[in-house]
Amino acid sequence: MAEHGETRQERVNRELMELLNELRVALPGVQFLFAFLLVVPFSQGVDELTDFQRGVYLVALLAAAIATALLIAPAAQHRVLFRQKDKEALLHRSNRSAFAGLVVLAVAVCSALLLVVDVLFDRVLAWTVASGVAAVLAWWWLAVPLWLRSRKEQVHPDD
Repeated sequence: MAEHGETRQERVNRELMELLNELRVALPGVQFLFAFLLVVPFSQGVDELTDFQRGVYLVALLAAAIATALLIAPAAQHRVLFRQKDKEALLHRSNRSAFAGLVVLAVAVCSALLLVVDVLFDRVLAWTVASGVAAVLAWWWLAVPLWLRSRKEQVHPDD
């Protein structure tokens, strides 16, 4: 029996459900950003974008598409691998996919901000805003959790 009186299979099931629930928080944001980016080419004024802005747009669009794919992958794999007795491996793959999806989502968010602020204001402010948001995301999404993780003794589920 694992910690908290649950079996290994119960722990894997619980952790997989927790992960899928966490992804339900991230998915609407990335889907909304992706949808916004998909309509940009059809808006007025798109012909006036500079080469820099078009490049940033491409990065944001690709990052949003990749983030969407990575964040949906755990649910898709879970459905395809239904009843294949592979839940623990699925959990590990899904965790890596979710983490990668969040990193790419941060790139998409920062790129979209860089584009919008550059179009509406100027390049210096755009880089300042995008860099500031990137720093906040890096701090709260990576630095703080990794620091907290390093301060705690790692729990190994098989112990």
